[in-house]
Amino acid sequence: MELTNRNSNTSNITYVPTGEQAGSRSFLANVFLLMFIALGVSALVAWQFSTSQTLLSYMVSSTGLTGLGKITIFAPLGFVLLMSFGYQRLSAPALMGLFMAYAVINGISFSFILLAFTPGSVLGCFLSASAMFGVMAFMGYTTDQDLSKFGRILMMGVIGVLIAMVINYFLHSSQLDYIISIIGVMVFTALTAYDVQKLKRIGEGLEYDGVSAKDTKKMSILGALNLYLDFINIFLFLLRLFGNRR
Repeated sequence: MELTNRNSNTSNITYVPTGEQAGSRSFLANVFLLMFIALGVSALVAWQFSTSQTLLSYMVSSTGLTGLGKITIFAPLGFVLLMSFGYQRLSAPALMGLFMAYAVINGISFSFILLAFTPGSVLGCFLSASAMFGVMAFMGYTTDQDLSKFGRILMMGVIGVLIAMVINYFLHSSQLDYIISIIGVMVFTALTAYDVQKLKRIGEGLEYDGVSAKDTKKMSILGALNLYLDFINIFLFLLRLFGNRR
């Protein structure tokens, strides 16, 4: 799930016109704003569900997950696929609505995390993920090194982590789970720098390529989704490594 840009293979950019720099900053600012809004929505919904027995009763019963609970677990993947493959056909408001709905569904799922882990470990992993994300985002924005050549390797890493998680679902190996979590943190921290640099270059080329305001909005939403996924995965893998269960 990546945004493409005709300048994505350009390396060692040494000079960018002032107008393109301003356009890139404005585009990235909008991307990060949307990402932070989505994270805030997810955090608020997670807190509401984790503190309300009434809301939790819709998700969990005495026999296990309810139908709504099962839908909540698997729905996020459907939202991501719908936004990615329906990007061309969906309008900007529709894409934004799906993004916010995705944030809500994720928030409901994360409420189980708040119940399973101690508040201190959740807060510690969240702050650690924020620091790692911030550092890598800064590196991706400021580096002159072309990171596009690592894109294919990183996506192979993501696929490898997913396959390993599916295999470990049946093996129940704590050692393999530990290795997967370490690799997951490494892959998604690197993806943060890669995605930020790609979004920066997209922002630089928007005005030059004559992209409409509507398409710019859609690009910013999909960019926010990419960064949201990077952050969430860093946080979840750190929690798997260092989180203390209740």
